[in-house]
Amino acid sequence: MTPEKLMELAVEAMGHSYSPYSGYKVGAALLCSDGTVYQGCNIENSAYSPTNCAERTAFFKAIYDGQRDFQAIAVCGGKDGVITGTFPPCGVCRQVMREFCGQDFLIYLHDSQGGVQQFTLADLLPQSFSL
Repeated sequence: MTPEKLMELAVEAMGHSYSPYSGYKVGAALLCSDGTVYQGCNIENSAYSPTNCAERTAFFKAIYDGQRDFQAIAVCGGKDGVITGTFPPCGVCRQVMREFCGQDFLIYLHDSQGGVQQFTLADLLPQSFSL
């Protein structure tokens, strides 16, 4: 699957966001090694700490289904569903990725010009730890 196609699925996932507090809708599309894609969105909560990011929503759905081998994730977001810039994964999401992925795991980020930036997990989480 191309990075662009995976990003299209992340953009689609933004539409499922529950974000009444921030207004920022975030979508993610996680590509498994068998070609299955899991979409996720951010789900906010008035208490804030129970809020779940789009990336973790996608990962947790995949893990529930027994997936353990992942190739890439695409992430996008913006105020009121309009992509306004790059939305890199937060630190918690990066650590969840590291629990299940190697340093070469690919992370695609939508930029404000409509392009796709590519990073590895090592780029975004240097000197990480895992099992």
